[in-house]
Amino acid sequence: MRRAVPAWVLLSCLLLALPPGRGAAQTGDCTAPTTQATMNLCAMEAWLAADDALNAAYARAVSAIEALDPDGSRGLEALLREAQRAWIVFRDAACEAEAALYAGGSIEPLIRATCLERLTVERTRDLLAYGDEEK
Repeated sequence: MRRAVPAWVLLSCLLLALPPGRGAAQTGDCTAPTTQATMNLCAMEAWLAADDALNAAYARAVSAIEALDPDGSRGLEALLREAQRAWIVFRDAACEAEAALYAGGSIEPLIRATCLERLTVERTRDLLAYGDEEK
């Protein structure tokens, strides 16, 4: 005779299998992480915060372009978009290369996320200065 699995057991297993969402509450203490899993999680959260700042800086740069090239005749927005897409490819490849040094190790996600955060913060600074030197 087959026994039915309670719905709450199935739901619990499903929820445990899902990755935490971007807005999910963090379970670790990022001020002093004590486990590798927490360090990995904290590094990922730091990168996601840096990515949010990057997106805001990009929007600001686009606004600066609109002021410098209101009719779009100079093609500045397309140039910035192309540069940003190329930078994303570079960032991802550079961080994969850095993380590959630790492939299979528990620190690999930390190395990748730390690299992503570092390069994203640098790019954010560049974008925040974009358009400051009007030509």
